[in-house]
This record gives sequence, structure tokens and C-alpha cells, in this order.
Amino acid sequence: MIKRWRIGLLGVVVTALAIYFLLSQVDVTRLASALTTARYIYLLPCIVLLVAGLVTRALRWQVLLSGGLPLKRAFSILNVTYLVNGLLPLRIGELARAYLATRSEPPVAVFKSVSTIITERLLDLLAVIVLLTLALSAGPLPDQLRAFGLVTGPIALVGFLVLVLLAKQRQRSERLLAWLMERIPALRRLNVMAFAAHFLDGLAPLTRLSTLAQALGWTVLSWALSVAAGYVLMFAFYERADWAVTFMYIAAAAFAVAVPAVPGNVGPYEAAIVLALSTMDAHLLQPLGEASATAAAFALVVHGVNVAVYAVTGIIGFIQEGVSLAQLSRGVQDIRHHTRQEM
Repeated sequence: MIKRWRIGLLGVVVTALAIYFLLSQVDVTRLASALTTARYIYLLPCIVLLVAGLVTRALRWQVLLSGGLPLKRAFSILNVTYLVNGLLPLRIGELARAYLATRSEPPVAVFKSVSTIITERLLDLLAVIVLLTLALSAGPLPDQLRAFGLVTGPIALVGFLVLVLLAKQRQRSERLLAWLMERIPALRRLNVMAFAAHFLDGLAPLTRLSTLAQALGWTVLSWALSVAAGYVLMFAFYERADWAVTFMYIAAAAFAVAVPAVPGNVGPYEAAIVLALSTMDAHLLQPLGEASATAAAFALVVHGVNVAVYAVTGIIGFIQEGVSLAQLSRGVQDIRHHTRQEM
């Protein structure tokens, strides 16, 4: 409880600092002007692309579950997950996902559902690093950052493949870890063996070549749709759009979601996008208003569109699942208790 309280307080502080930063950089009158002069017609194709991206994420989850859920159920459960994650702290939506999956016929085991979350996080992290690599390599940045971008992506890919190989060679991995624990006593106190076991279990689906190929394919398509949506949305505030800028601000927003903040990530999300746009010289894309105000307005709309899509699809998901908030809350408590016992 104390740990959660500290994380919550840290989130409030981070959010306050991010909002203060934004307000110090932007004239409120110009911000309002940028919001009123935006070309909101571009929201329509953006929303279509975002929803299509959600479908591909459901398809990926279905693959990781080895077809344990029909696509319709996987889609509705994921939508509830994203809505709950946006409203509540500490990624409670992932526990809600595990609970809802147990209500299917046949039910998906809690362990199996939770283990796929590890795989998804790793795949998405790899995708974000690739986006960052592309942005650093193609953007108007110093040569040192370009060089960093050129090596970061390959290193991340090699690291990912090494982890998959470790999961495939499970016994050898455990022997290697046991050898390390004998020589580094601190690892025993941290219960590293149990953590490693759960982590390798989460990667187990990727040890099958067909599953790995499909999961990577759906991940690429999912992020490609997100990038396309972000690229199209730039035309609402800028005369021109740029792929490198899009890569950078989407990667920045993805990293911002991991930062402690109030529910919804209000503040850090917008600040990350504004900083990304500034880094990539987005003012050269002919903003419709004053550059800093346009960047802030754009960040607000990007966040707002994503929240709106998650809210609408999440509410529909609740209806399709036929579950109330009270039922979901009790289910999450049961799943939390179950996972603690497993740990």
C-alpha cells in the first residue's frame, strides 16, 4: 500500500511538472487560436487507422494465445484493457484482461494470459526502439545522434533474438542463472530465479517459429497503422507532414506512457510530443499558427483522439463482455491474489 501511495504521489508531481513546463512554453491565447484553426477533417482517417491498429493488436494476442480466443472476444477484451489502463494507475487493465479471458469458453488460464503480456511488452518495446532508430537516422540531428540511431536498432533486435533463444534453451538458461547466483549473492536476495522463470515463460510462445513470425508481422502492421494515423493527423495543424517527425513523436509518446503520472498520463504525454517536435524542427513544416502553440495544440489533439478511441471502443467492449465495473473490480482482486500466490 505504501509503495502504491509513493508511486501515486510521484505521478502527481511528474504531471504537475510537465504541465508547468507546457504552460511556460506556450501562450494560452495562441494555443486556443491553434486549436480553433485546426483542420479537424483529418481526424476521420486518423480514427479509422487507429481502430484498424486495435484490430491488429487483437489478432496478435490471438496468435500468442494459440487461438485460445475468437477474434471478437480478443478485440473486446483488449479494448476494455486499454480503457481501464487509461483510467486507473499501475496497469490495472492487464489484470482485467486476464480476468475477462477466464470468462471465455473454454476459459484461458490466468498464467497463459498474463504470460502473453510479457511478450507483447517486449514486441512493442522493440517496435518503439525501431521507430526511434528511424527518427534519429533520418531527422535533422547531429551526426553523433544519427550514428547512435544506426546502432541502436540492430542492437535491440539482436537482444530480442537472444532473449528468444534463452527462452528456447530453457534448461541452459536456468543453469547459467544458477551459476551467476552462486557468484553474485545479491541476486539470491532479489529472487531473480523466480522473476526469470516468469519472464522466460512469457517468451515461450515466441520459441515457435510460426508464432514468432506471425507475432512480429502483426506488431509491424499495428505500429505501421499507428504511424500512418500520426502522419495523417499532422495535416490538421501543419501544411506538410514528415515521416521522421512522426516516428519521433510517436516513440516519445510511447515512452511517456511508462512514466509515473496521473491516470490518462495527462501532462507527460503532451510534454513528450512537444519536445519531440522541437527536437525534429517541426516548425519547418509550416504550422498553421505560432510554432510552439501549434505544437502544444497538436499534442493535446493527439492525446485526445487516442483517449476518445480507447473510451468508445472500451465502452463497447464492456457492453459486449456483459460485465459491470463491480464485477470487473472483484475479478481483478481475485486475479491479483492468484498471481501473488504464483509468485
